[in-house]
Amino acid sequence: MKFVAYERKKQGTGASRRLRVTGRTPGIIYGGGEPQLIELDHNTLWHTIKKEAFHASVLDMELGGAEHKVLLRDFQMHPFKQQILHIDFQRVDATTKLHMKVPLHFSGDENSPAVKTEGCIANHVMTEINVLCLPADLPEFIAVDLSKLKKGVSLLLNDIPLPKGVTAVTHGKNNPVVVSVVVISSGEAPAEAEGAAAAAAPAAKAPAGKAPAKAPAAKAPAAKAPAKK
Repeated sequence: MKFVAYERKKQGTGASRRLRVTGRTPGIIYGGGEPQLIELDHNTLWHTIKKEAFHASVLDMELGGAEHKVLLRDFQMHPFKQQILHIDFQRVDATTKLHMKVPLHFSGDENSPAVKTEGCIANHVMTEINVLCLPADLPEFIAVDLSKLKKGVSLLLNDIPLPKGVTAVTHGKNNPVVVSVVVISSGEAPAEAEGAAAAAAPAAKAPAGKAPAKAPAAKAPAAKAPAKK
């Protein structure tokens, strides 16, 4: 993915504020040498940053007539305005492995036995994973086929085939759950039972309501006994 950046000569809070007024976003490139100040057209950046590939792939930055391989590392948003205040990029070395988050693209769950015939749904526990790889091997996304999901069987990270040269990085659990299979049909029975109980409740209460009505008549003689003494 390619975009254009421009060299920025002034730095500081005041300079950055004046730059934003002109429709530019201040930024910086670091790694592999001295940090370099840059600026980008805000409107173009605003639309570009909404694309998934901008966050999870090696980018081609055109700067000063030369092309640089970079990664998006961070950006700051205004608290309530639709404005990008600052953006950070990292230079990419072709021989150095990257630690990046890559999104997962799920498909096929509607055709799986779990969803199609076993009354289940696929719960996406993870939507992205951390990977370690060389820049040339970094995938834009990782496709996950859910067409073989079965009731009672979760999809684990080790079940997902990764592209060549890509290694998953996990923190804590070695083989975390990526997709769990949740049963929804079994939850309908209790709901129906509750509905039947609610419908039967008025009929059950009717005889009970007559018993209290007779009770005062039985208690009347007892109330008169002290008066005869």
